[in-house]
Amino acid sequence: MSQPPAPFRPYIPAERDIPQFSVQAAVLGVLLALLFGAANAYVGLKIGMTVTASIPAAVMGMALLRGVLRRGTVLENNMVQTIASSGESLAAGIVFTMPALIFLGLKLTWWKVFALSWAGGLLGILMMIPLRRSLMVDEHRELPYPEGTACAEVLLAGEEGGSRARSVFWGIALGGAYRLLSEGTGLWRLVVQWSAERLHRATMGFELTPILLGVGYLIGPRIAAVMFAGGVLGWMVLIPLLHWLGSQGDLVLYPGTVPLATMDADAIWDHYIRYIGAGGVAFGGLVSLLKILPTVWSSFVRVMGTLRRSALEAGIVRTDQDLGPWSILSVLVLVILGMLLLSVFGFGWQGTLISLIFSFFFVAVSARMVGLIGSTSQPVSGMTITALLATAFLFHQMGMRGEAGMEASITVAAVVCVAICMSGDIAQDLKTGALMGATPSKQQLGEILGTLSFALIGGSVVVLLHQAYTLGSEELPTPQGRLMADLVRGVMGGRLPWTLLGVGAGIALCVELLGVASLPFAIGLYLPVTTSAPVIFGGLLAWLVGRRRLGERARERGILFGSGLIAGDALLGVLLAFLSVTPLGVHPDGSRRFLADFLVLREPGPGGLEDLVALLPFLALVAVFWMTIRGRRDGTA
Repeated sequence: MSQPPAPFRPYIPAERDIPQFSVQAAVLGVLLALLFGAANAYVGLKIGMTVTASIPAAVMGMALLRGVLRRGTVLENNMVQTIASSGESLAAGIVFTMPALIFLGLKLTWWKVFALSWAGGLLGILMMIPLRRSLMVDEHRELPYPEGTACAEVLLAGEEGGSRARSVFWGIALGGAYRLLSEGTGLWRLVVQWSAERLHRATMGFELTPILLGVGYLIGPRIAAVMFAGGVLGWMVLIPLLHWLGSQGDLVLYPGTVPLATMDADAIWDHYIRYIGAGGVAFGGLVSLLKILPTVWSSFVRVMGTLRRSALEAGIVRTDQDLGPWSILSVLVLVILGMLLLSVFGFGWQGTLISLIFSFFFVAVSARMVGLIGSTSQPVSGMTITALLATAFLFHQMGMRGEAGMEASITVAAVVCVAICMSGDIAQDLKTGALMGATPSKQQLGEILGTLSFALIGGSVVVLLHQAYTLGSEELPTPQGRLMADLVRGVMGGRLPWTLLGVGAGIALCVELLGVASLPFAIGLYLPVTTSAPVIFGGLLAWLVGRRRLGERARERGILFGSGLIAGDALLGVLLAFLSVTPLGVHPDGSRRFLADFLVLREPGPGGLEDLVALLPFLALVAVFWMTIRGRRDGTA
């Protein structure tokens, strides 16, 4: 007869009450939130992705609190990373949507960015709070929350030292060195991709980064395999199928403007597969919400049951105390009144209602989704596209068209996108807090502080970058913002690839009927194959641990080392982002020079030899990962 699972126990028990939300933690957290937020705003506008800040903030907070100030508790360090990570998440929500207004010929001001940021940020945080206990504690074993767990391991390693610290910091050092030598100096490429012309552009590729290897190990073999399968379907089946259809004649399919036969794999993915994936993500998100409706309802009942009692009066222990229900409801009412009354929103009661409905829907989906796949692979763009399409269609049917309709649609999508980003971030942070024994209400206040702090400068950052480089230029392509603008134009103009979206929803339905989770599959389909495929390597390592029955200690070493890889890769990614926006003068040819330019030793070119050069260090990293799991590399037994 199997033993029941041991009850969940945090590192700092509920009976101990040590400093958490101190002045030094708040000030340091806000400074890091501004720093990470500004850097990630540039990175998001440059490549359409942002660098996670939770783990780098934890490492930096630990170094500053313990190494420099020689003071601070582990929960203060946890608070530093909680506040800091909110800046990065808010930056993602801002740069993914709000620049679309510029591409539509509309004005983007500091005040508009600030208003949309605090509204969406507060919605994402406050709507997440009722779900906290069910997701963080009750489903502790089912939802790994990769970044949240990795961040807790980093904090624990810094607190406890010993062999635990060696595994984590060995991973941090190796992950950071790998990122520095590859992206920083250019010794090898991070992405390899092969396309078979004879097989109608069938393509496979990998982003060979420590962070995706670590995430793959933490999410486990099943989810990693499902995501990989989604990528394989898109790039090895659907792209060749579409190219074959195009080769039968000069076939042009909307939204493409050139014959399919002339497109390469990336162009087919950009014009067709991404829409199919977005339809699948929308369906998978709906299924995810339906699956957790009991959780949503029980959480709602639990909140309503404490409306007339404070947390202490209700007998709730310190590690289970959320912000008071009346506080949550009061702030939500203020946000709703702001959206209704302030002219900067400009979408009236209809837009306010749509914003609330979509925010609640995607906050619930996002909070659970990041528990499975992590924030790094969360398809924020896919969910935002779904909200944007539905909003634009509704406004179009209501007669709100032209510039007014397009601006209102983007504004609603921006609020929803920020809410999604913030809910995923606070979910990871609350998971870290649950493992560490933090007080949830104090973390929630920290998230609000970090959100409002970066909201104050977010508009200035975007406006200044536009003035300096021009959004949409080669320097700052702004991929998501341009896509959002194209979509809203398509809906308002009556032309949108609904067929492709429907195909994606149909594929997700078939996957669900086969007993496979449709959401991670659709995520793999929506993401570039170079992002969805590499997690399989970490998943295979996790599978080997179970297959060979290496035991709990080996599995833990893998978690520690994988957490370190994520931390080191992310930390160096943020550092390189800072260096890439730090000007150092002007090159003789008239171009700007940045500090990062002086790290570059070579520029990898195309070709098979460069692929081999990129593969060898990654395979070596996988081998070191495996040796560490076996206890043969970091000195642990």
